[in-house]
Amino acid sequence: MENEKEMRRTIGYVNLETVCGVKSELPENGLPEFAFAGKSNVGKSSLINSLMNRKSYARTSAQPGKTQTINFYNIDRRLYFVDLPGYGYARVSQELKAKWGRMIENYLKRSYQLRLIFLLVDIRHEPSANDRDMYEWIVYHGFTPVIIATKLDKINRSQRDRQVKVIRTGLKLRPETRVIPFSAETKQGREEIWRCIDELAEEKAGQAGQEI
Repeated sequence: MENEKEMRRTIGYVNLETVCGVKSELPENGLPEFAFAGKSNVGKSSLINSLMNRKSYARTSAQPGKTQTINFYNIDRRLYFVDLPGYGYARVSQELKAKWGRMIENYLKRSYQLRLIFLLVDIRHEPSANDRDMYEWIVYHGFTPVIIATKLDKINRSQRDRQVKVIRTGLKLRPETRVIPFSAETKQGREEIWRCIDELAEEKAGQAGQEI
């Protein structure tokens, strides 16, 4: 169970400040950024809403794979959540997938405020080829992501450790890579994720990619 005091964390101000498409210029933000990556339907919007203490501010697309933008959410005028386009949806054309890839790569290369990337995977399943590619891509760009194992409430408590091991093995994670099981229903894992954010939010710009 999460600490009761921590569960009362208050988020006073939330604003979808910038939406960047394929041809958009990235904003020059002066606050630390925390990015969220994951395949379509992995529960990215649900996680972001939970961290914001909002029910549906970050909206789930009615059609998986439809979101084609990078969304910057200003959180308490203190930091940004950066929602990256979902990947791995089969009905999206190869051309569009390539555009999304270039857009995400441009962000990873050019954001001087990016402190940490959260990579979401479904705890119920072995990581897909797309998950492995994204993990390797993030590491290639100099970051050690924190892995969020979503949909924790969909498995039995006795399965948790085994499924975390499946994720570690499937992604070939470095020993220091943190894996946080998370449930949007029970909020389990929410404050552990916030602690990751708090640890880095006050650090100076230019220290992107630092391991935690």
